Amino acid sequence: MPLRTAAALTGSLALAASLTACGGSASSADSDDGAKTVTVYSADGLKSDKGDGWYDRVFADFTKKTGIEVKYVEGGSGEMVQRALREKTNTQADVLVTLPPFIQQADGKGLLQAYKPQGSDKVKGGDKAPDGKWTSVVNNYFGFVYDKKELPEAPKTWEELLDARYKGKLQYSTPGVAGDGTAVLVKAMHDFGGKEPAMEYLRKLQANNVGPSSSTSKLAPKTDKGELLVANGDVQMNYAQSKSMPNLGIWFPAKDGGKPTSFALPYAAGLVDKAPHTENARKLLDYLLSEDAQKLVSEVGGGFPARTDVKPTDANAVELAKLMTGVEVFEPDWADIDKNLSAYVDAWKSATGS
Repeated sequence: MPLRTAAALTGSLALAASLTACGGSASSADSDDGAKTVTVYSADGLKSDKGDGWYDRVFADFTKKTGIEVKYVEGGSGEMVQRALREKTNTQADVLVTLPPFIQQADGKGLLQAYKPQGSDKVKGGDKAPDGKWTSVVNNYFGFVYDKKELPEAPKTWEELLDARYKGKLQYSTPGVAGDGTAVLVKAMHDFGGKEPAMEYLRKLQANNVGPSSSTSKLAPKTDKGELLVANGDVQMNYAQSKSMPNLGIWFPAKDGGKPTSFALPYAAGLVDKAPHTENARKLLDYLLSEDAQKLVSEVGGGFPARTDVKPTDANAVELAKLMTGVEVFEPDWADIDKNLSAYVDAWKSATGS
């Protein structure tokens, strides 16, 4: 799997956001009944159980500004794509938000229609589709979490996780189902130098693995409580969770003898093909990329804005930049991953007996 390595990420970062979803289904098209709703299917990450997440804030502001109610459905990236695919003949979602490679997968399955939101010209070329089928609204990074109470220092390498102390105390979300779980495969294949050595490592790691999890967000609370010592995640979600989970720490595994690595794992949003409320969906996509919404990404959501011209200086932004300093950021070949995802997931299943 070819991967292009980028320079180590240091200094200030452009901060980005992620999208999560509200339950419920849309009725008929905007032009038919003037319905003031928009339905979002999204990967989990920026919606807070306490109602103080980035989604909570921007959805409320959007409704106040437009009178359009946001209905929200949340799940793993793969799960959301599969749900939208099942409903293709009776479309319910207006906006789909997933991590890569699932946004590319959604596009390949004909689930998205072209729309370039206002502000998308400020999003880097690699973080949006050239034809406007999707645009990143959160520039996030892949990472791991650990229990700071039980582990005074974070682990440093993948190899450390094979130690018996992690047996039954380590868990990562399911590749092919969760975006962050799929990211485990992407990072392992990069760090170990290919599919075969990565699968050999994950085969060994399975002896310590608790088992499958369709949702990554559920692993952080288990880690904070000490049920787990280590789990996978992503920087935005875990940083936001750490505000109410004092034992949660973020770290980036390195291969023994190498540097800690990560890669951008943005939340990418697309307008669903034959969306019941197309005009409302366009308005929401515009708002998610507005300066007002993007400026709240770090302050409220603990993430990295997708717009390169939005450069927050709040306390969260400073801490996030410090967290990423010295981490080597590589650029996955998403076209290769999208093309071969099923083969990579099958190889993982075979290696781990999952």
